[in-house]
Amino acid sequence: MKRVQTEYQLWLNDPAVDAETKKELQAIREDEKEIEDRFYKDLEFGTGGLRGVIGAGTNRINVYTVGRASQGLAQYVNGTGVTSPSVVLAYDSRHKSPEFALESALVFAGNGIKAYLFKTLHATPQLSFAVRYLGATAGVVVTASHNPPEYNGYKVYGADGGQLVPKFAEQVIAEVQSIDSFNKVKKLSQLEAEAQGLLSWLGEDLDQAYIEAVTAISQNPEVIKQISDDFRIIYTPLHGAGNVPVREVLKAVGFGQVHVVAEQELPDAQFSTVKSPNPEEREAFTLAIAQAKDYDADIIIGTDPDSDRMGAVVKDPNGEYVVLTGNQSGALIANYLLSSLKERGTLPANGVVIKTIVTSEMGAVIANHYGVPTLNTLTGFKYIGEKMSQFEQNGEHTFLFGYEESYGYLAGDYARDKDAVIAAMLIAEAAAYYKKQGKTLYEVLQELYESFGYFLEKLESRTLKGKDGVEQIGRIMEAWRTNSPAEINGIRVTEALDYNQGIDGLPLENVLKFKLEDSSWFCLRPSGTEPKIKFYFAVQGSTGPEAAQKLDGIIQYVLSRVDG
Repeated sequence: MKRVQTEYQLWLNDPAVDAETKKELQAIREDEKEIEDRFYKDLEFGTGGLRGVIGAGTNRINVYTVGRASQGLAQYVNGTGVTSPSVVLAYDSRHKSPEFALESALVFAGNGIKAYLFKTLHATPQLSFAVRYLGATAGVVVTASHNPPEYNGYKVYGADGGQLVPKFAEQVIAEVQSIDSFNKVKKLSQLEAEAQGLLSWLGEDLDQAYIEAVTAISQNPEVIKQISDDFRIIYTPLHGAGNVPVREVLKAVGFGQVHVVAEQELPDAQFSTVKSPNPEEREAFTLAIAQAKDYDADIIIGTDPDSDRMGAVVKDPNGEYVVLTGNQSGALIANYLLSSLKERGTLPANGVVIKTIVTSEMGAVIANHYGVPTLNTLTGFKYIGEKMSQFEQNGEHTFLFGYEESYGYLAGDYARDKDAVIAAMLIAEAAAYYKKQGKTLYEVLQELYESFGYFLEKLESRTLKGKDGVEQIGRIMEAWRTNSPAEINGIRVTEALDYNQGIDGLPLENVLKFKLEDSSWFCLRPSGTEPKIKFYFAVQGSTGPEAAQKLDGIIQYVLSRVDG
C-alpha cells in the first residue's frame, strides 16, 4: 500500500492537478479499496494501447494520464531524430474523446511536434491511413473500442500506420514513466498551437483519399450495379464513427439500398440502445434484425464505436437471421477475395494471408486451396500490420488479406490496422455476388464446410476485476503452465505451446496453446485491454454435429478445471 498512498498524496498535492479532480479524490479518502484500485499501478499498453475507466488516478484515464502519455510519446518521437516530426490524432464517440484528443494535440505542440487533428469523430482505420498518407511520425486514436461506456483509451501508432508492437511500446512506456510530475508535461494553448502552425485540422480532402483507397479494392463493381436495386443492406454504426465512411463506401461501389438503423445512427457516448456496442454479440443487432425483417434485407452489417470491427448477419434457409462469427466472416471474405482475384488472373504469385494464432484454421485451408500461404502472428492486429510493413520493404510477399477471430479484417495495403469499412464493403459485395448466382452467404458457408471440413470455434472468458483479479488470472495461467493435461476426453494432447518462452520467432507473450491429435486446439490468454482471461476453442469435424460434440467436450473440460 506504500506506493498507493504515495501516488494518492502526490495527486492531492500536485499544483498541476485541478481542483475538480482533487475534489473527486478527496471524496474517496476513506475508501482504501477504491484508492488502491485507482493507484496500485499505471495504465499499461496492452494489445490495444492505453485503456481504462474514466476518472482520477494513475490507473484511470483522464487528462493527466493522457497528457503524461502524450508527453512520453512526444519525447519518444523527438528522440527518433526526424527533422519535422508530426502526429495525427483521431477520436470516437466516447465520453471525453474530443477533450483527450485535443489535450494530446496541445502536448505534442508544446514539444514542437506538429499535430494533425480530425475536426470530427473518425474511424480508427482512417487514422492509420492518415498517418501513412501524410507521412507522419506517429498517430493516436482516442477510443476504447467496444468496451462499456465508462471506459476510454489511447492507441498509439508508428510511422507505418500500425499500432506499436512491444519493442517500441516499451520505449514509449519508459519515457512516460520518466515523468514523475504533471508539471513536466509541456503544453501550448490551442490559440498558440494554431498560431505557430503546430495544430492543423484535417478535412474532407483526406476523407476522400481514404474512400478512394478502400473502393479500389472492390472486386466486382459490375455485379453490384446489376443487382443494386434488389439487394438490401441494413447497417448499424452502433452510435459510432463508422456511420459516415461505411455509407460513403457502400454508395461509392454502387449499393443503392442501404438502410441505416435510425436509433443507432448518431453518436451516443452511453450507447443507450445496447448492453454493449459490440458487433460480436447478437444483442447488438436486435434493432437491426427487426428492421431487416421489415425490409427483407439480404444482409445486416454492424460496426463498433471506432469502426475497426465488423459483424455480419445473414439469412438461413428458414429465413431466420444468423449472426456470423468472426471466423466465419473471415473465411467468407477470404474465399470471395481470393476466388475473385484468381478468376480475373490477378492473384499474385507471392500473395499471402495473415491471421492470428487464436483464429480458425479454416481460412488457412481455403487460402491453401488457391495456392496462397498463411502466416500466423500473435493476437492483436498490430502484429499483422508489422508483417505487412516487413513485406512492403523486402518484397517477400504481397499482402492480400489479414484477419483475426475478434471481427477484425483488412485487405489492401493503404492501412496497417483492421478496418470495418472495407470489411463491410467486401462482405456486402460477396453477398451480392453470390445472390447473382442464386445463393445466400449462409449457403456459401455450408458449401465451404462441405468442401474443407466443419470448423467450429468458440470464445469463453472470465472477468476478474481489480488487483485481486490480476493475481487470480496469474494463478490460472501458472496452473496450466506447470500442470499441462496429457489428454482431454480421451484425445491426446500433442503440443503444449508456451508463447512466453518464444515460439516460431514470435515475440514473447503470456499465451498458452494446446493442440490435440484430432486437429482440435484451445488457448488461454489474459486480455491486454480488459480485466479478463480469454479461452479460445477450435475443432474440426467431418459433419456439423460431430464438430459440435467435440467442441462442447473440450469447453466443458477446460472451464470445469478453471472454475474449480
